[in-house]
Amino acid sequence: MSRREAPLNRVVMALSLVATATWLALPLASVAPNRIVPGTAHTATDLLGWPLALLACLPLVALMALSRRLDRVRCHLALALVLLLLMALPGWLAIASQWLVDPELPQARLGIGAAWWLSLFWLSLMLIELRSRLALVGWRAALLPVVVATAWWLQGAWLGSLALGQELDGRRGDFLEAVVDHLLLVGGAVGASLVLGALIALAMRQSPRVERLGFAVLNFLQTIPSLALFGLLLAPLAWLAARFDWLSAIGVSGIGWAPAFLALLGYSLLPMVRNTHVALSEVDPGVLEAARGMGMGRGQVFRQVRLPLALPVVIEGVRITTVQAIGLTAVAALIGAGGLGSFIFQGLGQAAMDLVLLGALPILAMALVADALLGALARRLDHRRLASPGGAP
Repeated sequence: MSRREAPLNRVVMALSLVATATWLALPLASVAPNRIVPGTAHTATDLLGWPLALLACLPLVALMALSRRLDRVRCHLALALVLLLLMALPGWLAIASQWLVDPELPQARLGIGAAWWLSLFWLSLMLIELRSRLALVGWRAALLPVVVATAWWLQGAWLGSLALGQELDGRRGDFLEAVVDHLLLVGGAVGASLVLGALIALAMRQSPRVERLGFAVLNFLQTIPSLALFGLLLAPLAWLAARFDWLSAIGVSGIGWAPAFLALLGYSLLPMVRNTHVALSEVDPGVLEAARGMGMGRGQVFRQVRLPLALPVVIEGVRITTVQAIGLTAVAALIGAGGLGSFIFQGLGQAAMDLVLLGALPILAMALVADALLGALARRLDHRRLASPGGAP
């Protein structure tokens, strides 16, 4: 490939430069004698000395060199380098734990510094850029070594003093319970919004007046701040629980899971209804007419033609709703609904950032996994739709 066909990739070059500056200038880790005393920050140069710290930058320098003429072969080499750097990141924490933490201080803890988090961010952006240039199919399988290496490092004895791990060890039972509560709230809200949203979308297709009124109400719900909506639900739910014993028996009250579920359901309906309505309305009329010409009844046309063709866009609505619900469920911890948000607010109240991370990182992981899986499912269904007779636009 000629130089003209493979010009300088400014994204990889800029990210490599920023990652190098981040590595050399910002703290890689911090060490504190206990949970209360603030930690002392240490950069990579403090830990390794300038010669070794500069030597550790050689892979980033190699990425800069590869980005100058990033043809397909160089792109594969750059991708391999980025994956190796990602797998090496937990190893730097292990080295910092061994060299910086005094074994005679059992309460000593190692905090993850800005250089580590930002390096993870820059390398992830490079991974996305290189993957888009290569148009890899099944590229997520390449991340398996990164996940395995990270899990192995973090579970190893070298990271026993990692502050995040110590927070988890002290709250393992509560953490697992919070994960289950978080997933139940998200799953319940998304499942209910899928069923209710489909019914509302079908009703909207039958009447323009219902469509205008429905979207007006759903748009209005989106404008209400989450905390305000929790507050608005408190009094009516408390009244209903006091009036009807069966509601009180299943745990409905002004605080807890009930207002959280209703609020999440309200916020989830707009993207679900909009995507379902658009998906059902934009099926090619010619395909529907051909199905009717083949003798299909109205129900058959809907089940066998309209719904399969609309399904990719419906799944996109589920993806958007799920990612949104995973984030919003964290706020529900303020009204006693449980979930991982409880660790975030406890950490903020105690000025313990590692406790905040204990709640925030699993939420981020859930959102990324849900986005990847549902996005892949939507693309697969869309490819199948386009490959079917009459499916191409």
